[in-house]
Amino acid sequence: MLLTLIITLVVALVVIAIIVNAIQQHKERLATLKRAEFSKLRTILEDTEELIVNSANVPLSPALSQMLLKRIAFALRAMVELEPGARDIKQRLQETEKRLSEGNADSCSFSDGVTLPDNDQQLIGMIKGIKRLRTVLRAEHARGNVDTQMVIQEDKRLEVLQLRINVESQIKRGNQARSNNMLGSARQYFEKALTALSNTPHQDDYTLSRKSEVMQALQDIATLLKEGNLRDREKKEEKENKDLDELFAPKRKW
Repeated sequence: MLLTLIITLVVALVVIAIIVNAIQQHKERLATLKRAEFSKLRTILEDTEELIVNSANVPLSPALSQMLLKRIAFALRAMVELEPGARDIKQRLQETEKRLSEGNADSCSFSDGVTLPDNDQQLIGMIKGIKRLRTVLRAEHARGNVDTQMVIQEDKRLEVLQLRINVESQIKRGNQARSNNMLGSARQYFEKALTALSNTPHQDDYTLSRKSEVMQALQDIATLLKEGNLRDREKKEEKENKDLDELFAPKRKW
């Protein structure tokens, strides 16, 4: 009887240990998933906030600004659900929701113009910022947070903006190379600008005007290169004639 009781107790302890271990593993698995989800939400939050900060370089329309604020609010709400005691996150959520409730108060100050930086790294940053904005726009559309018409309009605006930055950058480099008498490099820059202008489906006044200017610049460079080659040939022929004159000139007697 005593042996049976002892065996029963041992079995019970083993079962309890197994259950406790399973519960502990389940809690650890949940904690790991929670940390992973929180980290994912923090990444979304930081990336979106960076896009808003970058609006100084890449202008955001009111629609895009609202979309990004909603994305931030979504991430913050989910983070609050995971960490209900996080006061700083709750405070940021309240501030974001307040900005959303204010609507498009800054829409009147929106300008679609951009100023190209002199630094190449900053220029690359602008292009990357536009590409990230377009990616986020499509992602939010896939989640049903923005309507199709807005996606079409904003994606077209960002694509045109990306084109303008690319074209203006190539033209600027072309003019600098031309002023430094680096005609070969200048021609390459202008040809890249012309290719971008010719391949874009957005053929508007800007595209047609810039295309005309670039073609004129290429024509001028071709003329300068032709004149330069002619001068080089004339100098070469002059040198060859001079060498021949010296060769066949009567030898002086000493």
